[in-house]
Amino acid sequence: MPGTKTCTGAIVRACLEIAPDFPEGNGSSSTSGHVWISGSRAALQPCTHILSPSHCHLSCWRGGSGLDRMSQSEEQGAAPCAFIRQNSGNSISLDFEPDTDYQFVEQLEERYKCAFCRSVLHNPHQTGCGHRFCQHCILSLRELNAVPICPVDKEVIKPQEVFRDNCCKREVLNLQVYCRNTPGCDARIILGRFQDHLQHCSFQAVPCPNERCREAMLRKDLQEHLSAYCRFREEKCLYCKRGVVVTNLQDHEENVCPAYPVSCPNKCLRTIPRTEVNEHLTVCPEAEQDCPFKYYGCTVKGKRGTLQEHEQAALRDHMLLVLEKNFQLEQQISDLYQSLEQKESKIQQLADTVKKFEKEFKQFTQMFGRNGSFLSNVQALTSHIDKSAWLEAQVRQLLQTVNQQQNRLDLRSLVEAVDTVKQKITLLEASDQRLVVLEGETSKHDAHINIHKAQLNKNEERFKLLEGACYSGKLIWKVTDYKVKKREAMEGHVVSVFSQPFYTSRCGYRLCARAYLNGDGSGKGTHLSLYFVVMRGEFDSLLQWPFRQRVTLMLLDQSGKKNHIAETFKADPNSSSFRRPEGEMNIASGCPRFVSHSTLEHPKNTYIKDDTLFLKVAVDLTDLEDL
Repeated sequence: MPGTKTCTGAIVRACLEIAPDFPEGNGSSSTSGHVWISGSRAALQPCTHILSPSHCHLSCWRGGSGLDRMSQSEEQGAAPCAFIRQNSGNSISLDFEPDTDYQFVEQLEERYKCAFCRSVLHNPHQTGCGHRFCQHCILSLRELNAVPICPVDKEVIKPQEVFRDNCCKREVLNLQVYCRNTPGCDARIILGRFQDHLQHCSFQAVPCPNERCREAMLRKDLQEHLSAYCRFREEKCLYCKRGVVVTNLQDHEENVCPAYPVSCPNKCLRTIPRTEVNEHLTVCPEAEQDCPFKYYGCTVKGKRGTLQEHEQAALRDHMLLVLEKNFQLEQQISDLYQSLEQKESKIQQLADTVKKFEKEFKQFTQMFGRNGSFLSNVQALTSHIDKSAWLEAQVRQLLQTVNQQQNRLDLRSLVEAVDTVKQKITLLEASDQRLVVLEGETSKHDAHINIHKAQLNKNEERFKLLEGACYSGKLIWKVTDYKVKKREAMEGHVVSVFSQPFYTSRCGYRLCARAYLNGDGSGKGTHLSLYFVVMRGEFDSLLQWPFRQRVTLMLLDQSGKKNHIAETFKADPNSSSFRRPEGEMNIASGCPRFVSHSTLEHPKNTYIKDDTLFLKVAVDLTDLEDL
């Protein structure tokens, strides 16, 4: 037959041992891929044995190198048929984890159990003696003994007789098992699909995908956890629409968010987005400015919104300042004109004198030309030259004087300004040195004062806690100066206030209340928000967690009619707000829309009296063990 080789007698015996119950008959074939050409098993003739690795039952196991390995005899040129392993062409992708307890729908039959580890067979291999072992178990037998022995019948396991039992493997992989997450999940799946099922099982425990959380929960609860309970989930900021981790949302809004509405630094009662504050300051009516008539001598500084009133009220004074300034300028101009006229008059006089001397000089010249002696003419000429030189010197000196006076007139104000600046610089330098010394002394005093203040604050806080501590699970909280505190909340200075701590017992849970007088979240600007807070206490390690008690939040009516406003809720054990605190306190939980401002501040209601309101928090102590 093309593509086949004839098996030797030893190979035929090996085939017979592997399939001892194969039926007799001429030309019959088995699922093992061997073709029997004889009429009976007792008189077998050499058969043709297909050499394809996907059909031969015989496999190699050489010197601890592992199963399913090609025989070295093929490399040496021997007949390879006896060492080619079976590997079905239809490869099975199903598998399961060994060394795991599985709950089978029907009791596991003995034929599906490993003869060594007694667990369900994983990658089963069958020996010449007919027993099945897991792949890793039969390798272990080879490692334990140089000559492996079957633990069932004590027969020597011959490497050339071991083969992978794919038929048994398919049967094992198709055994029905229950999901490990019973009774929540009642699914029945085949063993080979067990791991695949766990990847989709709604009752499989999975960690939160947020790296900072990693809390374990059922897969069916994961979406709810991510959308409502995870402390590290991202939510969109109400103002800038960016994704922010929930625990950082309040800090983001109050300190980072560019679109968060903040109060004007000048306290003009307007709220503007944080990025528009500088633009607003250029038109803010509360910003301080100099009076527009500062150049004329007005020293008033006022808010932009009130400067117009100042201009109208001080219109007469401003006009007087303008007139006085104009009068001073006119006086300076008049003085300059008078000085200029005087100089021009002197120049004119000198010019007339020069003309006079020129006229006399001409007369002397004529006289000299007619009848004067040479000596007298020379003397007269010398005299006139001297007078001319004197006149020129006088004219030159006068022009120099005029120029100097003009320069003085032009630079006088500049020189005065420079002298004034020099004096101011000298005074500032002296003041600077004095300020450095004073600042050093002030810093020392401030440091001492701060230390004393911190100690006083600690003592005062301790006294308040000791005076107001309650150990019955009830808190009566007196909130004074309501209007001032609400205004501070509206301006963003102090958005919330905390009550003093109270306890469920002497050694019980440490709790407090937190109020947003101008509202928080969905109640911001329209409601008073009231929250319940679990704080870290001295006895937390002895208490049961999470906190599970029922909590009642109340606004007390001060009229005596007991028209109290109350909200009651039971602590959610799945919420991080009621677990044992890792920091000073947990995230607050309560009512963002506890009571509207219109109801709270209505003049007919008596919830606020003398600018004071009373809040009550009561914890149901039923079934709560006392230490």
